[in-house]
Amino acid sequence: MKRSLQAGLLVLCGLGLLHVSLFTDLCLRYVKEGMRPLLIASGVVLLLLGVAGALLDRGQGAGDGHGHDHSGVPRVAWLLLLPALSLLFYAPPALGAYTAARQPAKAVVHDSDFGPLPRTSPLPMTLSDFTGRVRQDRGQAVKGRAVRMTGFVTPGDGGSWELTRIILNCCAADAQSVKVRVYGGPALPADTWVTVTGTWHPGGTLGTGSAAVALDARTVTKVPRPTNGYQDALPLG
Repeated sequence: MKRSLQAGLLVLCGLGLLHVSLFTDLCLRYVKEGMRPLLIASGVVLLLLGVAGALLDRGQGAGDGHGHDHSGVPRVAWLLLLPALSLLFYAPPALGAYTAARQPAKAVVHDSDFGPLPRTSPLPMTLSDFTGRVRQDRGQAVKGRAVRMTGFVTPGDGGSWELTRIILNCCAADAQSVKVRVYGGPALPADTWVTVTGTWHPGGTLGTGSAAVALDARTVTKVPRPTNGYQDALPLG
């Protein structure tokens, strides 16, 4: 009845995919939200194939009178076992400071003219918007403005650290980091999610590529990790 082992592997893989995509939000550690329906569909297909294979094997066993199958399980099929068990019982953690510290910051390009900023203070901004304003806005609209951004902590050197967001184009394999160096504030552990309020830290010429993408922190507040942390979204709260 070795075909039943193949069916069991398919069922485990299907259950693993459904566990991370349908019953929990674990899939958002590895793929964008838009990929979730495809993962759910794949999990359902694998589960149905496994169940159908088990039923077919049982029927053949009853029909031939001895219930023995000389077909073996391909060795490569066993490679599915560990990922399936991992998805069910120990999902790998989300990408964070370890990944961000080992890759350069994502290049931010603003394709249109910069409009005036709202008068709100502190001004909620994404890390990408702040980076674009600092290095490309000739009007220097962020100069002296109090801004507020949310991300996670990536430890740095010289008493500073980096407020970070990881952005996915498709999945974790193409992840890119957006970073803003932060001066001041408490020394928090890596991967701590925070909302930072502060002003641009002078360095280079504002509005040009020489400008430092950095912030002098006034307040640093711990916040919960967003359900989908792979978006460069506006501050929480």
